[in-house]
Amino acid sequence: MDKALIGEVSEKAQYWLSDLFDDETRDEVQKMLNDDDKSNLINSFYKDLEFGTGGLRGIMGAGINRMNIYTVGAATQGLSNYLNKEFAGLDEIKVAIGHDCRNNSRKFAEASAQIFTANGIKVYLFEDLRPTPELSYAIRELGCQSGIILTASHNPKEYNGYKAYWNDGSQIVAPHDKLIVEEVKKVTVDKIKWDGNDSNITILGDEFDQKFIEKATSVVINPDIVKKHSDLKIVFTPIHGTGVKIVPAALEASGFKNIIHVPEQDVVSGDFPTVVSPNPEEPAAMEMAMDKARQTNADIVMANDPDADRIGVCTKDDNGEWFIVNGNQTALLFLYYIITQYKALGKLKGNEFVVKTIVTSELIAEIARKNNIEYFDCYTGFKFIAEVIRDNEAEKKYIGGGEESFGFMPADFVRDKDAVSSCVLMAEIAAWAKDQGKSLFDLLKSIYLEYGFSKEKMKYIVREGQQGAVEIDQMMKNFRSNPPKTLGGSMLEVVKDYSTLIAKNIILGDEKKIDQKVTSNVLQFFTQDGTKISVRPSGTEPKIKFYIEVKGELNSLEEFDKVNAITEEKVNSIMNELVKQ
Repeated sequence: MDKALIGEVSEKAQYWLSDLFDDETRDEVQKMLNDDDKSNLINSFYKDLEFGTGGLRGIMGAGINRMNIYTVGAATQGLSNYLNKEFAGLDEIKVAIGHDCRNNSRKFAEASAQIFTANGIKVYLFEDLRPTPELSYAIRELGCQSGIILTASHNPKEYNGYKAYWNDGSQIVAPHDKLIVEEVKKVTVDKIKWDGNDSNITILGDEFDQKFIEKATSVVINPDIVKKHSDLKIVFTPIHGTGVKIVPAALEASGFKNIIHVPEQDVVSGDFPTVVSPNPEEPAAMEMAMDKARQTNADIVMANDPDADRIGVCTKDDNGEWFIVNGNQTALLFLYYIITQYKALGKLKGNEFVVKTIVTSELIAEIARKNNIEYFDCYTGFKFIAEVIRDNEAEKKYIGGGEESFGFMPADFVRDKDAVSSCVLMAEIAAWAKDQGKSLFDLLKSIYLEYGFSKEKMKYIVREGQQGAVEIDQMMKNFRSNPPKTLGGSMLEVVKDYSTLIAKNIILGDEKKIDQKVTSNVLQFFTQDGTKISVRPSGTEPKIKFYIEVKGELNSLEEFDKVNAITEEKVNSIMNELVKQ
């Protein structure tokens, strides 16, 4: 083990033994220093937590690379300092604070409220756990300059996180993100103002919830369909999180009367007792809800992650077996339905647009093009979708945007993933399909038949800690210096490197500029047969992610199983090629 590194982290850890820290923290740090195995010490102190695509996120514990009251305090003090500089001309600076069900989330939220008010900032604090989209809505509704929510989204129970938002309700983007990080870096524990002013904290409760629910119901496009199928059997699970009350209330307020709960997962808990990971992308997390659907002969299953910004959807296949609709398919269903209904109801005015992230299915772009709807590509993360809205909202109308990782935003009163409103709209889509004698699976197949078939899959490799970060960095360097010549039997044609914003056509030998405002550590490979592969390190987790999309030729619904199997095999083959790279 690197002695120099051990010496460096040990020196940092010594500072955490001072009287500035509480007894519990000092005891934990001392144990790490005394332990012969220095892995925990290194991983806790080798770097500061940094803002990624989802903000600040990490394992809870003592140390500068851990989520604890001191790293949260430093982030809040740094953000306070930045807000007081950026909005110095305002009579009052306001922030909203929310939190999810995770262990320590309320503690971190209340500590942050004290720090903000100690810095002269007005705070709106939710009385208890609330969904991330409600926090985003609150910032806009209450005229706040910023906001935070304590959540680690869908990560395992050991994690917590800190998402920071700007005055439009979106997570913070350039230049503010880097400038805030610089302010946070300047903060030492002795500079954190812990003693706040309770009189400058306003608690948000049921009355504000009703405002948000009313907004969530506004995404319904065709109320007649909802009224006709108000008895649609909807199984819903919050997976122990913040959607437990808000989502059923929003569904009922929209007109759906038959909400079937999964009682074991209605239990609010940061330990997530029924799942290993509270992620609706994971089959194990959805199994209890699918069991309930089998028992009740339900029409649809919907789920949220703990902060209710992601939506998981399950439907039945042709054999009556329940399966999880993947994130690309979910986005397809949403945007296909929105565009189809807008056209049918004469709501298209010619200035509408949709947004997807660069790793999300190209079929969305195809649907938009064929319906003369403008679409935009952006980086992973809804802060970038929000940025596109901000750049265009004066002249154009946003009608939907999503990404492959189970996130969708049906309306712009929220500027982040919004699983509350998405659940309302997805229930309407299921009702519309049922009205035609179809399931969501049938609807998907009809979309593929009309617009073309594609198969998408994401695979990730986990590399924990300091050594893992080095390995992930090396993998990206290898892909840049030695891109694959073929993938799935097809010649590589174009390489897009978002770190340089250059797209190279390997065959023609020419280069083009990629139209993005900032660089990002993402690589994309496009082959001659239309296959797309995206490679990126996660901004919030110790992972490198591979996104693969291959095209298939579907000429009739009867061919679906065959085409699906062929493309599945091709996707898996490409996966194996990439992992061996």
